[in-house]
Amino acid sequence: MAQHEALLQVDGLTVDLPGTRGDVRVVDGVSFDVPAGSTVGLIGESGSGKTMTANAIIGLLPDGARTGGRLLWRGEDLLHADVARRRKARGHEISMIFQDPLAALNPTQRIGRQVGEILRRDGVGRAEVRRRVVELLDRAGVPDPAERANRYPHEFSGGLRQRAMIALALAGNPSLLLADEPTTALDVTVQGRILRLLRSIQESDGLSVLLVSHDLRVVANVAQQVVVMYAGRVAERGPAPQVLRRPAHPYTKALVRSVPAVRTKTALADPLPGAPATPANRPAGCPFHPRCPIAQDRCRVDVPPVREVAPGRFSACHFAEEVLAP
Repeated sequence: MAQHEALLQVDGLTVDLPGTRGDVRVVDGVSFDVPAGSTVGLIGESGSGKTMTANAIIGLLPDGARTGGRLLWRGEDLLHADVARRRKARGHEISMIFQDPLAALNPTQRIGRQVGEILRRDGVGRAEVRRRVVELLDRAGVPDPAERANRYPHEFSGGLRQRAMIALALAGNPSLLLADEPTTALDVTVQGRILRLLRSIQESDGLSVLLVSHDLRVVANVAQQVVVMYAGRVAERGPAPQVLRRPAHPYTKALVRSVPAVRTKTALADPLPGAPATPANRPAGCPFHPRCPIAQDRCRVDVPPVREVAPGRFSACHFAEEVLAP
């Protein structure tokens, strides 16, 4: 598949979860593409639906969840595939790096056994599993991988646990990595090392990466495309450099301003006012209107559709052209 051709197409994805007052639509009509060989950043505040979107792609949703729309994986709709097909895709074709490796890893099993689980399921012999586990840990930057394969997760530092998770995710030789806040619990130095590792692996293997993050600096450092979510919906999407330098949605603009400008003399941030809307308390009209400095009457009534406002730039704002204008 040629680079920039869509490997994954998320088309009108919806996720409904059961609640005490009925179902809650936590992902509402989300659409975007993940091109082959590229990194797409999925960003937004807590409760924006970005992690639930990633979980829906890999098929790890809570009991009772209902989904709609399409997930076209190389043209095949995985959302409506049978359980066996989705299980086969998970791990071998699409893998996930979870936000908290200590919670994701089994504390009662050695690291090597967990990394090699998918290989054993595929019928790989014991000696070959051992060799490939050591190779995977070494590739993920785990020092002395042969010895550390025999250790338990609690014996690893946070950075090494995340490297072990990366090795586990690569064991099935996937084409797409879903990375859910992979650097959140790490200090800045270790964050940089993990991001460089992911970028190196992506470039050498031609992997596609969907990077879920609330940190614009992380996304700006690695992503070619960005999808901004708010209250379970897409607010804006397009090429990362363009979106982050000249946003076409007031929410994206506010997010960018909320990041400390570390290269300036003041390094002051401009925090977003108010509390973020969530799918459970999504207001009528544009969900961002209670916090939006340019909101008008129609914003409180009419839901703005996601529309192309410039070549390759999409925004769900009635006044996107005005926001985009210099």
